[in-house]
Amino acid sequence: MPRERTCIASGDVLPEDKLVRFVAGPDGVVTPDVAAKLPGRGVWVSSDRASVEKAVKRNGFARGLKSGAKAPADLADTVEALLARRCLDLLGLALKAGAIAIGTVQAEDAIRRAPPLWLIEAEDGAADGRVKLVRLAFGLWGAEPRVTGCFPARELGVALGRDPVVHAVLLQESMAQRWTVEIGRLSGFRAIVPRSWPPLP
Repeated sequence: MPRERTCIASGDVLPEDKLVRFVAGPDGVVTPDVAAKLPGRGVWVSSDRASVEKAVKRNGFARGLKSGAKAPADLADTVEALLARRCLDLLGLALKAGAIAIGTVQAEDAIRRAPPLWLIEAEDGAADGRVKLVRLAFGLWGAEPRVTGCFPARELGVALGRDPVVHAVLLQESMAQRWTVEIGRLSGFRAIVPRSWPPLP
């Protein structure tokens, strides 16, 4: 079980995997520590835009860090970018581990072999291909797969060494668990399923 920490914005006690750690950099500027590995005193904030913006507005970082640490006004944007990078890097690790199927043919083969742990779709991919894979998973396994669609095909392609990538399926349980944590933290900053996507028929 992950350790619990107190969010300086809300006062809620939450598991670390629902929070983002922050430290004061050498220049006294508040720095997100999304890997929770930087040295020094840290504070924790719920992993969502509203909480980070609240902590900035109320000067919570300076109080929590017991210093004159200055939080940039765009701190929430920086956190979102770092969390997004962390998710994309995780896909690269999955590729090296042979734990991801890429492209329509590989995705379909993976779904036929086992229930998909995560279906990763390009934000700008066509709906018909996505619907086909979801229907395949539902028909074979009786449940809709977990789906994310918060990265364009170009960014997925860069992460996976093939440009563009529209469909991918995570194959390994441990990798899927790590993805669940990281995409969950990112979901506090952007919709992981685009609101513009039509509902599945």
